[in-house]
Amino acid sequence: MAIADIMTTDLIVISADETVARAFELLESIDVRHLPVVDDQRLVGLLSDRDLREYRLPVAEELADPERADRLLATPVSEVMSSDVISVDVSEPLRAVVDAMIEYRVGALPVLERDTSRLVGIISYVDLLEELRARLEPEE
Repeated sequence: MAIADIMTTDLIVISADETVARAFELLESIDVRHLPVVDDQRLVGLLSDRDLREYRLPVAEELADPERADRLLATPVSEVMSSDVISVDVSEPLRAVVDAMIEYRVGALPVLERDTSRLVGIISYVDLLEELRARLEPEE
């Protein structure tokens, strides 16, 4: 089984100059945990719900000061995202995904095209579990 067979290709991405407020909106509206951060289809970072949860606490504390809260929500994604992103190549075997997720303790990996380094998908632990479940279900 190849990475391309189970990765998500219908990607919602965000640019590094978008705001934290926009990232919150996207994550909540599409119900995902990871947003690839791109510049011209090239991966420059990954923004996770965890990154935003860690950032959200100060925002919540600043609600008493709306001007400060507005400034925090206007922060560019580039200041909150992870820029040292572990990724996999679309041509690698699925085992490479499992190995990387275990080794680096991550829940999702951006999938890149080897020749162009262009973002072509994302694969998460949920994708892997859904594939495993399909293999475990009895055939009808």
